[in-house]
Amino acid sequence: MRDTILEVKDLKKYYGKKDSITKALDGITFQVINGEFIGIMGSSGSGKTTLLNCIATTTKPTEGSILLNKEDLGNFKGKKLAEYRGSRIGYLFQNFELLENLTARENIMLPIAIHNKLKEGNENRVEELANYMEIKDVLDKFPTEMSGGQKQRVAAARALILNPEIVLADEPTGALDSKNAKALMEKLSQLNEDKKATILMVTHDANAASYCNRILFIQDGKLFHEVRRKFPEESRQDFYERILLVMAQLGGGSANVL
Repeated sequence: MRDTILEVKDLKKYYGKKDSITKALDGITFQVINGEFIGIMGSSGSGKTTLLNCIATTTKPTEGSILLNKEDLGNFKGKKLAEYRGSRIGYLFQNFELLENLTARENIMLPIAIHNKLKEGNENRVEELANYMEIKDVLDKFPTEMSGGQKQRVAAARALILNPEIVLADEPTGALDSKNAKALMEKLSQLNEDKKATILMVTHDANAASYCNRILFIQDGKLFHEVRRKFPEESRQDFYERILLVMAQLGGGSANVL
């Protein structure tokens, strides 16, 4: 049996004062098993991005706890917090967040330089990831010379360069057309299957979510429902249909499956 890598316990995040409180998160509890690919879905304002930001430690929860490999993130300070943000998690942004004045290779290696992880074999690691993400032909190009799909795959390689314990992805297909979104999701799914990478992805898109193993649906800051893909008998198309049924209850929808 695989170990639990992430535990979120009764997580709350409130904004405002007593007479005007917004409950962005209102008691979320769940676990992530090592090697899972989990999607977090919900309508705009449901709390899904706030949840991801709490796990990334860019937002401090009002109450509750988050444990990564049984270590409470709330106790992380200084160097330990920097190490967590820099190398224990990888973060994939909707808008890539690549530095325009750096080549793809330099962008991928940026976490190595920032977090002083320079060592022999880094170049081999870059080449390995570039081959895996099919971006070897753009390693020496600048972001302005790349397509959106290439930029996001470069960003994915950057998120993976330090072998993080978990990858957090915030709407990673949001800025991509359907073809590039499909290519990215196939890569993330392959990464999960081949390398047993643990991925936690916020998305509003049922197409992207259908690549996951399990979906957590959030409504008004609470866990509304969850669905698991039944392996190996359930196709991605069938899982997609089940996701749409839950989204309909939440008042959402999606385009045809990729």
